[in-house]
Amino acid sequence: MENMFRLMASEAYLSDRRCIWVNGPVIVGAGPSGLATAACLRDQGVPFVVVERSDCIASLWQKRTYDRLKLHLPKKFCQLPKMPFPDHYPEYPTKRQFIEYLESYANKFEIKPEFNKSVVSARFEETSGLWRVKTTTTAGEEMEYICRWLVVATGENAERVVPEINGLKTEFDGEVVHAFEYKSGEKYRGKRVLVVGCGNSGMEVSLDLANHNAIASMVVRSSVHVLPREIMGKSTFGISVMLMKWLPLWLVDKLLLILSWLVLGSLSKYGLKRPSIGPMELKSKTGKTPVLDIGALEKIKSGDVEIVPAIKRFSRCHVELVDGQKLHIDAVVLATGYRSNVPSWLQESEFFSKNGFPKSPFPNAWKGKSGLYAAGFTRKGLAGASADAVNIAQDIGNVWREETKRQKTRRNVGHRRCISVA
Repeated sequence: MENMFRLMASEAYLSDRRCIWVNGPVIVGAGPSGLATAACLRDQGVPFVVVERSDCIASLWQKRTYDRLKLHLPKKFCQLPKMPFPDHYPEYPTKRQFIEYLESYANKFEIKPEFNKSVVSARFEETSGLWRVKTTTTAGEEMEYICRWLVVATGENAERVVPEINGLKTEFDGEVVHAFEYKSGEKYRGKRVLVVGCGNSGMEVSLDLANHNAIASMVVRSSVHVLPREIMGKSTFGISVMLMKWLPLWLVDKLLLILSWLVLGSLSKYGLKRPSIGPMELKSKTGKTPVLDIGALEKIKSGDVEIVPAIKRFSRCHVELVDGQKLHIDAVVLATGYRSNVPSWLQESEFFSKNGFPKSPFPNAWKGKSGLYAAGFTRKGLAGASADAVNIAQDIGNVWREETKRQKTRRNVGHRRCISVA
């Protein structure tokens, strides 16, 4: 294998009709995690190839998010390695601004993904010590990449989750969309819309619907932590990060809940009950992110958004709830989240679990065995993905530099021998 690397050292990759040798890692996914990893590898002087199933970078942001979306956290917690957001950007950049930032990031670090290539399988070949990554295009063209390192950067939100709800597919006549298809409440003006899900997406879709004079109801099946986005002008997330440097998690949670109660008041009378464990502990144990309120609570308190319990079944133009209520509805928005798609293509079970996340907890979830890495699966947002990218690039870069040094030493020894013989 070392001979093979010496032959390929001067080129990023060599190819034939259906097979490409990559003299460096293959990065699967051109979202923020993949871009961050590629930029850090570029800084380390390591060549790479990024493959992306869509026709653009950050396809989740460009194609599967609603128009009013902004970053929920301050920009300093969302910037990628080696390039801050522009100074003129607001504290919470818009969707369009974030996409422009990512495009500038890709241009700065000369990241040119190979688009429209879906990975159908990736497996490690023990005999050669290499990864074989097979891709296909919409036209049916197949390609195989052979590499020493594989970086999985497809993220936590690669595929939408669509729950099975009695009667939704078979009986309900109205429009049904997932939140990733939802763009604006304008088309629902005056209509009765049921939002299924009460996370950040469900809350924000409900707010957008109310702002466009739709009659919105939101299904809340279980308990949920709702926190103000800011407390006394400071980011709630920033406050929690600062407190966790000095205080135990349970005390940070207690302080956050007291501060939230002072800002928001009691929410149980509106149908929003808090979990038995605190928001940061819940996030740490389950990955469930607390809702950061940006205006939905005001609509809930005013009655513009109605909180309803779990669904029993759908009929032609109604939904029956578990408490016996029947609501007439025109449309349903499924804000039911996303999941990892890694198990559908990665032929490996030691590092990744069946749910598509690394088995090792943070901060050790970025590195597996046999040159396998994961970027953006820490459930810690863009800051976690950035930390993964830095660690991965440094780890690969160390090996790359050591092997490059050995290759130069061997060439020099061979050159001296030639001179002595001459």
